[in-house]
Amino acid sequence: MDSILVKGNGALSGVIPIAGAKNACLTLMPATLLSEEPLTLTNAPRLADVRMMTTLLQSLGAEVTSMSQGQVLAMSSHDISNLTADYDIVRKMRASILVLGPLLARFGQAVVSLPGGCAIGARPVDLHLQALEALGARLDLRDGYVHASVPGGRLKGAVIDFPLVSVGATENALMAAVLAKGTTEIRNAAREPEIVDLAHCLQKMGAQIEGEGTSTLTIQGVDRLCGATHPVVTDRIELGTYMLAPAICGGEVELLGGRLDLVAAFAEKLDAAGIQVSETVRGLKVSRGGNRVKAVDVVTAPFPGFPTDLQAQMMALMCTAEGVSVLEERIFENRFMHAPELMRMGARIEVHGGTATVTGVPRLKGAPVMATDLRASISLILAGLAAEGETVVSRVYHLDRGYERVEEKLSAVGAKIERIRGE
Repeated sequence: MDSILVKGNGALSGVIPIAGAKNACLTLMPATLLSEEPLTLTNAPRLADVRMMTTLLQSLGAEVTSMSQGQVLAMSSHDISNLTADYDIVRKMRASILVLGPLLARFGQAVVSLPGGCAIGARPVDLHLQALEALGARLDLRDGYVHASVPGGRLKGAVIDFPLVSVGATENALMAAVLAKGTTEIRNAAREPEIVDLAHCLQKMGAQIEGEGTSTLTIQGVDRLCGATHPVVTDRIELGTYMLAPAICGGEVELLGGRLDLVAAFAEKLDAAGIQVSETVRGLKVSRGGNRVKAVDVVTAPFPGFPTDLQAQMMALMCTAEGVSVLEERIFENRFMHAPELMRMGARIEVHGGTATVTGVPRLKGAPVMATDLRASISLILAGLAAEGETVVSRVYHLDRGYERVEEKLSAVGAKIERIRGE
């Protein structure tokens, strides 16, 4: 099993290109199931999760071809031969549930295993299923699978009023509704950039959608969708993560393709901590001088609030900040599993339920640590960059699900980091 060796090496300087968004790409890929015509995605990230979604789509009979070293995905679902998403594939990635809406919308039936993924809380699929039931689907949960069918063969427009904001449920409902008969209104919809990106792709395919980027989506169902070519939006989580590299280590780094509107709430916290963030013609520039970072409080929230997927990385920054910071996690339970590992490096952290209190120390010390999930992996690497001595992060298979070429990107700006290949 691979591990990552990090050596604290001072300030960083240079340029890091930001990839297309993992969460957007994993949503856009199932959209190919909605049409028999080709869908091509450009700016696709080269990640393990994307390869896993490719395997899932191919198991259904879709054709998926990777080109331009993986940054272009050419897909076609003209000959779907299987409507069952098997447990052996779905259990490895929660985004697999997103094939359910498209399969029901186009074919009127589907059998999809309940999903797996990172161990950061229950994250049930109840809202997905409630939305599809509102559109007329009949669902039966047995033996770990969702057996779904549509009486009459076509979903019908409806009002879907989510009791809680859910990105995945909004995505599944949106894809199902574009081929439903009549008008669908999705209330309390997620507003994330990945939702907007999905809506724009579906519109290129001929879907009639209004309200993307707001909490109410209105969809007028159409009889069929056509093919399209669509660029995957910039990964705001990768962007925020690499913005934290110079924030933690000092120095100045330019993030190519970065957009301030994607990380506005996060950038405000960096500003309050004493980190300079500015826009350039190529993206964003982040710099920090010799002053110690100031402690700031963080509360995670759905977009446009502070992203839960940047909470672990922000905690790493706060470990060496001047003062006491409080991080409150309101999206997922059990998402402070990185805290004990940071404490092995000398961090002072107290966790009570969904709240972590961090008292900054002047410097962390390198130590052997273990990654528990995707974002915890990168937070420990960031902490190691600013720590005294060597840090070895084990179980980094999580890392490859969400970050491409981490060692290469960080090494390019002066970090001392290398992968140790396991047996």
